[in-house]
Amino acid sequence: MAEKVRGVVARGKAAPVSVETVVVPDPGPGEATVRVQACGVCHTDLHYRDGAINDDFPFLLGHEAAGVVDAVGDGVTEVAPGDYVVLNWRAVCGQCRACRRGRPQYCFATHNAVQSMTLEDGTRLSPALGIGAFLEKTLVAAGQCTKVDPAARPEVAGLLGCGVMAGLGRRSTPAGCSVTTPWR
Repeated sequence: MAEKVRGVVARGKAAPVSVETVVVPDPGPGEATVRVQACGVCHTDLHYRDGAINDDFPFLLGHEAAGVVDAVGDGVTEVAPGDYVVLNWRAVCGQCRACRRGRPQYCFATHNAVQSMTLEDGTRLSPALGIGAFLEKTLVAAGQCTKVDPAARPEVAGLLGCGVMAGLGRRSTPAGCSVTTPWR
């Protein structure tokens, strides 16, 4: 059964964000729901809010997160309820030419959840980088979940999903990221 949770939504270009009720559906085939324990504040979220990524408002912000898998849909074998995970903005297909050649970083067909999270009135939300983790629970493609050691603190582990992935190998320090645990 779908669950109502609180989440941070950007309704329009450069408009203030708001905390709103978000409806998260049960996971369908190939999907998972994750209870978010911590989510970093990345500059990319500001780009979404300012309309610099695209104009698919309203956006459900947040993508640099760690949490615990709550439920999985049919066919999901890589994670199970109770697994501690980092959320990734790229869930590789495993089937395209790049993946078959052992170069998943060049995947041609990354996955996101098929179902949409919505506002209470049914308005479809666009989750930032296919994740939308500034909320209590999110719906993602199961391939966006990477199991990590449960001893890792969520406010540190979440940084692996974006700050480390995007910043690794840069000559200069990546844009500063902050970490928040808004639901505690």
